[in-house]
Amino acid sequence: MLYVLVPLAIFSLILDVGRRFSPFIFNLLDKFFGFMMRDHEKQKGNFNLSGASWVFISAVVVVLIFPKLFVITGFAVLIVSDLTAALIGRRFGKHKFLFKSLEGTSAFFVSACIVVLLTPKYDGLFLEYIIGFIAVAIGAIAENISYGWADDNLLIPFSIGGAMWIMYSIFLPGYFISL
Repeated sequence: MLYVLVPLAIFSLILDVGRRFSPFIFNLLDKFFGFMMRDHEKQKGNFNLSGASWVFISAVVVVLIFPKLFVITGFAVLIVSDLTAALIGRRFGKHKFLFKSLEGTSAFFVSACIVVLLTPKYDGLFLEYIIGFIAVAIGAIAENISYGWADDNLLIPFSIGGAMWIMYSIFLPGYFISL
């Protein structure tokens, strides 16, 4: 995986730096990808990494650190639940919860629980599902509080992978060694 992810992360970072210093690259990226970029990513005066760069950076980091089972769960949740939270939160979010909406955070958690039900487990034990549900609850909070100080594309898989790692090592230490 790293043979693919590292070059993609480097390429994405080069484009981010390039759009900061080259109006041509900035306009090209804005033309083709501007509709997907957040407002703070499109500002000419500020240097902010794009969501794509954060996704590739976090992919490299979590693949290096965590067992494959945790990476799969964390990234599946990032893909499905971050999008779900954004869509539901923007459309129906009316009640503030921490930094974002209760509706968006709830949508994140519910969709992430479905992801946990569908992603692979080491042995399919009931406890592995409980660990997954607790980990995605932590991921939902991380997504919510990431606003303004850190990118959720990094925090979501890292918080879920870290929570799973800690809980597997405590509650299923024999399984953790063979991951």
